[in-house]
Amino acid sequence: MHSSKMAVALASMVAAAQAFGGANTVTFQSLDDIDRTVHFTPNAGLAWLPSVEVPAGGSVPVEIPDGWIGNFFGVGQGGAQIPGMLGEVAFNGWNNLVYYDVSAIVNPADVDNISELYPEDDPNKPVSGCRHWPCNNAYWLPHDVQTKVTSQNRLICTLGKNGITSKREELDYDTESLPHDFVFGKYKN
Repeated sequence: MHSSKMAVALASMVAAAQAFGGANTVTFQSLDDIDRTVHFTPNAGLAWLPSVEVPAGGSVPVEIPDGWIGNFFGVGQGGAQIPGMLGEVAFNGWNNLVYYDVSAIVNPADVDNISELYPEDDPNKPVSGCRHWPCNNAYWLPHDVQTKVTSQNRLICTLGKNGITSKREELDYDTESLPHDFVFGKYKN
């Protein structure tokens, strides 16, 4: 996308974000028959969030503090608490937007926990992650350009698969992506 088109798109997202309001949330949706614990890791100096239990086939919303930047990973029942596929978020980032991605950098073999991350209500459907691993819509290398952005402050994170697809039947993965610095809070004008 040309920088002028990107500027117009970001300006419209800023206006929508200002009108939207409400609490930041990530709703974890289990798509299979495995109970999981989701663990959160904040960026330095930010609040630690308690782990959350997501029952098999269940849906659990988690409120995220304003300005929170960090990641989360899932662990199946009885599994070791070792980071794998990461959901990475920056709430209320540059221009009060939400930046997010799914990262396979830590453990690309962890394809049974974090699957997709997307806004609950954004009509542009910017999805990060994979319905079926592997795919080209996640971070595989540190400098991939895969960060997504939305003016919505409610995200959905799907967990697992076992043959079940996410609640979004038709996904358009041809959405704008940004450099990873945005999700780390190191955005540039």
